[in-house]
Amino acid sequence: MCPVADSPNARAVVLLSGGLDSATVLAEAVAAGFECHALSFRYGQRHEAELAAAANVARALGAQSHRIVSIDLGAIGGSSLTDLSIPVPETPGGGIPSTYVPARNTVFLALGMGVAEVLDADCLFIGVNAVDYSGYPDCRPEFIAAFRNLAALATRRAVEGDPLEIRAPLIELSKADIIRRGVVLGVDYGLTVSCYQADAAGAACGRCDSCRLRREGFAVAGIPDPTRYRD
Repeated sequence: MCPVADSPNARAVVLLSGGLDSATVLAEAVAAGFECHALSFRYGQRHEAELAAAANVARALGAQSHRIVSIDLGAIGGSSLTDLSIPVPETPGGGIPSTYVPARNTVFLALGMGVAEVLDADCLFIGVNAVDYSGYPDCRPEFIAAFRNLAALATRRAVEGDPLEIRAPLIELSKADIIRRGVVLGVDYGLTVSCYQADAAGAACGRCDSCRLRREGFAVAGIPDPTRYRD
């Protein structure tokens, strides 16, 4: 369970993609007593339905603010989420899938760290998960530990003796456990969009890796799946 805020006025920046995991993390931070500031990214992804979902989730869970920062990871390329010429895989395969976006979580955490400095936030939350996930290298505990070390060196707060805390409360949970926790915390998963190739209205393809993990998570949790599928 994520620790509670250290003081009644504690602030947190929460990275919010609009998907299932990040919505659960925002609910965790709110329940822990933080004044939450949600941060989403327009990074050149295939669709913007997840950003609309992020706005709905932030509003529903009572985030104090929600900002969207635009960056262009598509200029780097190398991922089927930012390059429309690379197909999104629809069957499980070996190795790291093409949906891995190089440096994405590193960039997101770095920008989140910057926002946290500006807001004088105490914590930065991210919804990475190393159990039911697609094998991305930047979702592992080792990566989060390394970024914690970076934050302890690279921020004004750290130099002044009050380092920013990086929290990844879902990193060792299964997808089913994440869903169960979110339901207890009041997350409306019908607002979230996880699909890598959702349509403009947010309807999911039902075939990509993210859809498969999400659907299996609801089935194992024994909770009805509220996802809207195209077919």
